[in-house]
Amino acid sequence: MMKWLTVDWHSEKVKVPVQKIKGKLWFHVDGETHSLEIPSGRKKDSQGGGHKNGEITAPMPGKILKVFASAGQKVTQGQPLIAMEAMKMEYTLEADIDGTLKELNVQVGDQVALGQHLAKVEEA
Repeated sequence: MMKWLTVDWHSEKVKVPVQKIKGKLWFHVDGETHSLEIPSGRKKDSQGGGHKNGEITAPMPGKILKVFASAGQKVTQGQPLIAMEAMKMEYTLEADIDGTLKELNVQVGDQVALGQHLAKVEEA
């Protein structure tokens, strides 16, 4: 499930896809990538109720550098699945739940778009 954020961008309200990585929210608008600190005291899982969806999406446009797991493999929460490069920085995308990697839709060298579905972990 894609998460969205509405931002005030040059006096206009713009709805953009957002990805949470290591305590920050990342989004891309008008060719620029931005991040916001998540204030302390917020729940780790903003969906509430402990629900986690296992969807791995690209937090910004970039290039896939490494793939750490393969489809059908058992994975654990926090386990690195994919490394990508964006804005000359490397980002590691991790499993948000324990389960099985049911889908892996990228390989090393692929260019990905903001919000693109990269992988799916199915809960054990």
